[in-house]
Parts: sequence; C-alpha cells; structure tokens
Amino acid sequence: MMIDQLRKIYPSLISYSEGQNQLDRTYKWFVMDDNEIIGIHEEELTAKDVSVLATFLLPYQIHFHVLTAEEQQWSKVIYSTESNVDSELKLASHYRFVYFSIKKNEIDPIVFKNAIQELFAKPVPILWVNGYEGIIIEEQTVFDESISYEQIIDVLMSDLYVNINFFVGPNRKGLEGVSQHYNSLLTAAKSVFINSNKRVVTYIEAVPYLLINQTEQNFRSDISKTILQEYRDDKETLKMIEAFVQCNLNLSETSKVLHMHRNSLQYRLDRFFEKTGIDVRQFHQAITVYLALLARK
Repeated sequence: MMIDQLRKIYPSLISYSEGQNQLDRTYKWFVMDDNEIIGIHEEELTAKDVSVLATFLLPYQIHFHVLTAEEQQWSKVIYSTESNVDSELKLASHYRFVYFSIKKNEIDPIVFKNAIQELFAKPVPILWVNGYEGIIIEEQTVFDESISYEQIIDVLMSDLYVNINFFVGPNRKGLEGVSQHYNSLLTAAKSVFINSNKRVVTYIEAVPYLLINQTEQNFRSDISKTILQEYRDDKETLKMIEAFVQCNLNLSETSKVLHMHRNSLQYRLDRFFEKTGIDVRQFHQAITVYLALLARK
C-alpha cells in the first residue's frame, strides 16, 4: 500500500485521528486517494518533498475556530470520563443535539461555522467530530420559534453549494447522561443516513430504522419476504406504499406526491390487499409493511 511505502521514507507519518479538534501544526497534512488524511512531521520534509507529495496527494489545510468558552464547557461535559463532572454550563431551558455531515474537503469548517451562525438568532455551540461531521447544540426556550433545517439546507446549497445532512435529536433538559446521549446520537445518525436518502431526519422518524438495524440480517430478510411476498422486488409498488406511509396514510396527499390519480392509487392499494391480505390503509398494518420495507434495504 502507498501509505506503507511512504512510512518507510517518512517514519513520522501518522493518520488523522477521528474526533480531535485540532490538527498538529508541526505536521504537513495530505489527502490520499481513499480520502484518508495523513500527516508527516515538517522536520522530515524539505520544500522539494512537499512539492513532490503535492503532485499526487491533495494538500490538506483545515482550520477550526478556537473553541468558545461555551463550547469548551460543553466539550468538558461530553468528553469527561467522570460521572459527576463539575460544569459551569447555564442552560436556559431545553436543548438538543443536531448532527450534521458534509462531504469530505467540501468546505472549510470556519466558513461553514460562520454560515451556520448567520442562520440562528444567537450564537450556537458547534463541536466538530472531524473535518466533515459535527454537532450543533441548539438551546431552546418556550418563546423560540422552531428552526427549519430544511430551510437551512436550502440556504447553504444556494449560497455555498454545500451538500449537507441533518439528524435532529430529541429535546433534553439537564445534563444527566449527556455523554452517553451524545455518543448514541452519533452512532444513530450514521446508521440512519446509510438507509435513508432524506436530507433531514428527526430522532422520532429514525426509530424504525434503528430498531430494524438492531435485528439480525437473516431475521430482517425473513420479515421482508414474509410481509412483502411477491411485491418484494416490485420497486414501483414499494415506492407507492412508502410514500403513502410518509403521507400519514392520506390518499389525496400521496396522489399529489406521486403525481398519480387518486382512483389509481386506491386501485393499487386494493390489489396489494387482495394479493397479500394486508391493508396498508389500517395504521398497524401499514407500520408492519413499513418496517418490512426498511428491512429490505
């Protein structure tokens, strides 16, 4: 592998460690073809070495804001291994963690953070997991208007051409179990976006994905086969049913989303019932079919 060959020439070579907020400034950093970020200590590099490396590796210069006092306090609470860490955080009311992910090397974190701050009424703490993932900590009072992350995506796409996903965590009050919640949210977000093509997913919406991902693969396959039967590979019908569930079993709304006549939709739901014995117009049966759809993915 190239990285092993480079390490023979530059013994100081290291990989970027996920989760650290600051890249060591005594290293020169580069992005390899597989998007792995490596660093070589500047003492081992001449100007010619840097020039040669830059011909086949992308120089990586990523900078983060110095953590604000509030971000430092959140970081202390979240990353501390002590169960009763002393915190100076003053919570106004409820808060929630909002995970975001962007493409690697698509935008400088400082530019991204400045753009995000412009979209909130007051400064929000941001904790970076790495150069392309992080957590926005959004505090809320009863008087605050709910933030639309769909609108935030539209603005960022329009102004910065940034592709971004948001996983909106549940509202919390108090700091008990906050470290576990933070880590669980990161794990859940990554799992959800493997299975969903939605740009914004809430914790409530994610629960079915998370439940299915906890089941063993063979069991998921059996659920899919048993429930969907001959429709298991009928992409058009499955897309219709998924849209029907996401539209809260509303025929008119689903017809608009699918650009399908209401009577045609009604007929196809009738056919699904005749073939499978499952009526997706009934809430509990619809949920079962929806889980089977997720198990199929």
